[in-house]
Amino acid sequence: MHNANGQPRRHRRCQLSVPGSNPKMIQKASESGVDHVFLDLEDACAPNQKVAARDNVVDALNNLDWGDTVRCVRINDTGTQWCHDDIITVVEKAGGNLDTIMLTKPFDASDVLFADKLLTQLELKLGLDKKIGLELLIEETLGLQNVEEIAGSTPRLEAMVFGMGDYSASQGLDFDAMYGPDYKYPGDVFHYAKFRVAMAARARGIDAVDGPFGNIANTDAYRESCLQARALGMVGKWALHPRQIEHAQDIFTPRREKIDEARKLTAAYRESEERGEGAVMIDGKFADAATVRYYANTLELADLYGL
Repeated sequence: MHNANGQPRRHRRCQLSVPGSNPKMIQKASESGVDHVFLDLEDACAPNQKVAARDNVVDALNNLDWGDTVRCVRINDTGTQWCHDDIITVVEKAGGNLDTIMLTKPFDASDVLFADKLLTQLELKLGLDKKIGLELLIEETLGLQNVEEIAGSTPRLEAMVFGMGDYSASQGLDFDAMYGPDYKYPGDVFHYAKFRVAMAARARGIDAVDGPFGNIANTDAYRESCLQARALGMVGKWALHPRQIEHAQDIFTPRREKIDEARKLTAAYRESEERGEGAVMIDGKFADAATVRYYANTLELADLYGL
C-alpha cells in the first residue's frame, strides 16, 4: 500500500521513542515488536552526546534485527549545528537500513525542503534504490500556523506528529491554569492544534500521529489520550516507555466487528450500484456513497494490518 505521495503506507499505531545515546534501550526496542521506533538524536541526547550517538544509531540500524518495525531516526532541527551531519552520517552509513527520518521543529516549507534536497543528493550519490521517507514534528506555533504549507511541501512526506511539549513552551501555555487545583481549563487546550495537524495531514493523504504522554504510570489516561487522537483521524501515538506500546497498538487497531460491518455494508452497496440502485438498508443500518467512503478508512487500516 502507498500514500497519496507514492510513499509506502507504514505501521504507525505506536511510535516508540528511544535515546540514540543508550545502546541497551535500543537493543530492547528492537525486540519489542512495536510498529515504529525512532532513534532519537534530538532532545533525548545531551549536546555533548549527539555526535557519538550517531554511531550508536548507525550500528543499531545495520546490526540489529528489527523484524517488521519501521526504522526511523529523529534528527535535530535545521536551526542547529547538528542537522546536516545527522542526515549525512546516518544515511551514508546506514541508508539502506533506514525507512524514515523525523525532522524536528519545521517552521515552514523551506525547513522541510532542506532535508528533502539533502536526502535526494545522498540517495543519488549512494545509489539507494528506495526513497527515504520524511516525518515531521509540528511543535512550534509558527510551524502550526504554516502546517498546510508544510504538509504539501514534498512528496517525500509520510507523516506529521503533533509535539505538545515544545508547543506548550512556544505557545506560552500555563499548566497551573490548565490543570491546577483552583482552576481547570474548560476543555482540551490541545484540541485545536491536534485538529489542525490531523486535517492538514488528511488533506494531503499522509498520516497524522499524536505525540507523547508523560505520565507513564497512568495507563488509563494514556488510553484515553489514544482514543482522543483516534477520534480526530490520527493513526497512532508516541510511546515514551515500552509499557505504553500495547495500549496504543490496541486502541489504533480497528475492531473485528467494525471491520466485518464495513465489509458487509460496502459489499451490499456495491451490489446495489451494479443493479442500478442506490442506498440500501442492511440489518437496520443505512449504507450510501458517503457511508461507504467513511467505512473505507476502516478497510484501509484492516488491509494495512492484515486483518
